[in-house]
Amino acid sequence: MLIGLTGGIASGKSTVSEIIQSKGIPVIDADQISREVVEPGTEALQLISEHFGQSVINEDGTLARKKLGEIIFEHPEERQILNKIVHPAVRNRMNELKERYVEEGEKTIVFDIPLLFESDLFHLVDKVLLVYVDEETQLKRLMNRDLAGEKDAKLRIASQMPLQKKRERADAIIDNSSTVEETRRQLEEILDEWIVS
Repeated sequence: MLIGLTGGIASGKSTVSEIIQSKGIPVIDADQISREVVEPGTEALQLISEHFGQSVINEDGTLARKKLGEIIFEHPEERQILNKIVHPAVRNRMNELKERYVEEGEKTIVFDIPLLFESDLFHLVDKVLLVYVDEETQLKRLMNRDLAGEKDAKLRIASQMPLQKKRERADAIIDNSSTVEETRRQLEEILDEWIVS
């Protein structure tokens, strides 16, 4: 069973991911992999420097994320080029990890994919688990977490598909507005139902 874990910025997906891992279920983290595939010496980083130029490479050979972020924020067409470089590398690596877990006999594997809806990656998973909070809670948590101003936080939330809209296509929803214990209880209920059946 391949479960896609997703949510929105500051919805508490990391908390759910940690609980899943504490149960011994492997989690393949798309964000972490997207950082790994652009490390010095990787093909993706080479392609990025060829297209965007040396200005997006730090002196130590690592990716200058802030600089690259500014470019793709101002030029959406450049974001598409970046995605064409990075996404295949991420998918390949996720697949390699999945195959390794399958060979090790794992019956349940979780793909932690923040932009599962936005990138339409439903074909990668059997079930989609959405970590949900209402807009007010999401905004408050993001402002507290990143010490962001309200305007900045709202812009970042607006750059993703609204959580309310994601609810329509999720197979199960964890309401993460309450305590960690309550989140854990909901998660356990869902996993019991999915993994047994």
